[in-house]
This record gives sequence, structure tokens and C-alpha cells, in this order.
Amino acid sequence: MKAVTWQGKHNVEVTEVPDPVLLEPTDAIVRVTSTAICGSDLHLYGPLAPFLDRGDILGHEALGIVEEVGPQAGNLQVGDRVVVPFTISCGHCWMCQRGLQSQCETTQVTQQDSGAALFGYTRLYGSVPGGQAEYVRVPQAQYGPVVLPTDGPDERYLYLSDILPTAWQGVRYAGVGEGDTLVVVGLGPVGQLATRCAQVLGVDRVIGLDLVPERLETARAHGVEAVDIRTLSDPAAAIKDLTQGRGADGVVDAVGMEAHGSPVAEGVVKAVSSLPGPIARAATEKAGIDRLAALHLALGAARRGGTVSLSGVYGGAADPMPMMQMFDRQLTIRMGQANVRRWTDELMELVRDGNAILDVESLATHRLPLDQAAEAYRMFQTKSDGCLKVVLQP
Repeated sequence: MKAVTWQGKHNVEVTEVPDPVLLEPTDAIVRVTSTAICGSDLHLYGPLAPFLDRGDILGHEALGIVEEVGPQAGNLQVGDRVVVPFTISCGHCWMCQRGLQSQCETTQVTQQDSGAALFGYTRLYGSVPGGQAEYVRVPQAQYGPVVLPTDGPDERYLYLSDILPTAWQGVRYAGVGEGDTLVVVGLGPVGQLATRCAQVLGVDRVIGLDLVPERLETARAHGVEAVDIRTLSDPAAAIKDLTQGRGADGVVDAVGMEAHGSPVAEGVVKAVSSLPGPIARAATEKAGIDRLAALHLALGAARRGGTVSLSGVYGGAADPMPMMQMFDRQLTIRMGQANVRRWTDELMELVRDGNAILDVESLATHRLPLDQAAEAYRMFQTKSDGCLKVVLQP
């Protein structure tokens, strides 16, 4: 089959790889009909390159048709149309039963001291072959895959794999509701959906921050107060000016480790990721740092006693944090990979009928065949041609 494979830093290719087969009785094989490139995939393009091996199959947002099931795949049947959550969880362990599916004790990558295994996401998370392929093996198929209606376009449901539950959890973790103000830092795919989720959840005022004109316009078209941070000398102070001098009740950081505005950290990360694999991995695990401009902006934009919710991925082991400010201002910080299956039932009710506020079917700006994945990665990383979200069709 054809699959998108990692071949080196800033280098992905569509290559021929062996078809997946059932390895465990709880496995299923899914023929992929749509798969997307996520902002987290771009971390594999650069900062997390030391944790990849040449030929690894990428991708963790996939939807398709079940082709084969193991004898313990529960009620899943051949022919079912399913979306595949990016977190691989069992549904019955102590963590899963408490809504922490991203910490699943059955699939935890204990040798890396990491949480639940993820599709297509480095040896840190189990080196499980990903979904940017014609077929994907789905472990824990008795619980993970979400069976979909047979009608409706793929993009109505595709983002249930990751970015919609990630955005929903980000807003829930921010602890905001009626009468509150939420700031979303970063208006990429997760940030756009977070602003829309906030409106669905009844948040009175939603402010989005970014520096890409097309992303700002998309947010404005969906009822968001979008602020171009290029025009501001101090974005956090500007948020206070917009909120009676207090700051936002909740802030979602939807950017993560590759934030703009962190030139020194950017240089360090690039240097480390260019080292030989074993040395780079050791350096990242023991002394790695992130580009923290977005996180520091999020902390500064929150009011005293407010909550900062981190949806963007961070991977540093030695990040400097303004602890005195955080303590003095009594901030609450919540974070983590999305517990996808915790949220999919309620989100399914919203997307099944094409929720007008979420408007998920308009999110993708580019739809390309799988064969053009390498160009799609470059376009998504550089944000060229107004690229916000790419969907690939095998």
C-alpha cells in the first residue's frame, strides 16, 4: 500500500509499504478514505525528528471503512464506517474509567514513561504506524473506533479523530461559561475550533490572537473578536485593556512548542534536532526547551485567579517558567493530550446534523490526493496559499 513516511528532518515521502495485518485479537484493519495533516505532525517535521526512524508511517487523523476485525474487536463489524481517535485506549482500565483515556494503562508506553500510545507519533508514543496511508491497523478496536452514520461527507466527522475533541477539551479545561471571556492564542485548526466550541458552550466573549491574516479573517467570519498581534507591542496588556484591566477568565494556548517570537529557543531547538539521533534524544529528554512565546502570552493574558488551558503540544524538559508570577496571580494550569473518547459522544450529537457554529465542513482549505503529501506538508508548515487545514484522500 501507499503511505506517508518520514525520511528525515523536513522530508516526508509517499512510499510503498507492506499492508497492515491483525497482530492482536482486539485489532481491526481500516481502509482509509480521508486523513488529515495536523499541526502536531509538523513537530515531527522538526523538533521531534530525533524520536523518529526512517520509514515511520505518519498521521493520526483518519476515517475509513472497516475491512477486517479480530475475534475480540467487540461489536465492530466489517463494513462499518469509523473515525479513529488518535489516542489508543482500552476503555476499561483505571484511567479510562475516569475519563483519562490519553493516560490509558493498557497502552501506556512505559519504556518512555509516556502516556497512551498514539498513532504515527514517534517512539515516545509507541511507534504505532499512522493513518496517512491507504490502510491502518487499529489496536483496541473494541473501544477506540467511533462508528459513524453511513451518510454525510467525511469532513463532517473526520476531526473527531483529534482536533475537535482537543479543542473541546481545551475550552472545558479553561473553565469558562456564560458571562465569561475566553482568549484563544493561535488560530490554526485547533484554535479555530476552540473559538467555535466556546460559542457552542455559551461563552459570552471570545477573543482570538494570531498574526496570519487569513486565519484572523476566518475567525472573524465565525463571530470571533480576532486581534492581529503584529499590531501590538504588548498583547497581554492589550487583552487587559479589552477586559476592564483584569484579563481573560480563561485562556487556551492552541500553539505549543513552535511559537513565533522565540528566536533564541528556536535556534537551540534546531541545533539539537540536527544532532545525531541518540545524542539529540538524550539532549531533548534531559535538557530540551520549547519556544514559549505563546505560553507566556497566555499566562499574561489571564486574569488573577484565571485558568490557562494548554492544547498546543509542548515537549521541553527544562522550560523556564515565571513561577513567581503564576503563584502570585493564583493561576490554574490544565493541560494534556485530548481524552478523545471522553468527548466523542457529545460531539457526535453536534456534528451529525452539521452544527452551523462548529462549521467543520468548511475548515479544510486544501484537499489533495495522498500522493501529494510532501507538498502538502511544506505548504502547511509555511502557511502558504492561505493553508489552514489539509485533508488527504488515499
